[in-house]
Amino acid sequence: MKKIFLAVLFAGFNLAAFSQVLPSFQLGIKAGTNLSKLSTENTFSSDNRAGYYAGLWARIGAAGIHLQPELYLSGKNTTLKNSEGQENKVKFTSLDVPILVGTKIGAAGIGVRLNTGPVVSFILDDEQSFGDAAGQAFKGNFKGQNIAWQFGAGLDIKNLGVDLRYEAGLSKVGEGDYEGQKLGLFTLGLAYKLF
Repeated sequence: MKKIFLAVLFAGFNLAAFSQVLPSFQLGIKAGTNLSKLSTENTFSSDNRAGYYAGLWARIGAAGIHLQPELYLSGKNTTLKNSEGQENKVKFTSLDVPILVGTKIGAAGIGVRLNTGPVVSFILDDEQSFGDAAGQAFKGNFKGQNIAWQFGAGLDIKNLGVDLRYEAGLSKVGEGDYEGQKLGLFTLGLAYKLF
């Protein structure tokens, strides 16, 4: 009886390991929330504010490694304050394109993923609202594109997934008074595998 049990257990582990080697393709949708903050090298400070993201992801993999390109619309919000206490609430709407490389550990539809890679953000809109005293003197000029690097982990259970990531800005998003600022954010999202 022991030999049969060990043989079945050994075969199960081999099948799980072999399934990681076979090429696979997955496509899905995802949505979530983000918490963004601009890092500063000048007299402005920035507070964390919540935003959103929603879009598509694909996963192409074999031998336990996968490439995961994504495309999503993202709303990133932050409140900037200058040294005099004047506030400027900035809402970025961007089209984000991460290209992640990762690995997945698990079997039977349950697994933990680790991934990292660059993301390019194309700013579609940078709506700003000012306090009464700030006026045009505090208006920010932001670049139309920036680059960041994402680090993340995820949990998959059948067709559902949960992702937690940190995105560190590599390029400066502002010009003029906002020249030294980089955008950093945490994201928490839900993903659904379509196939």
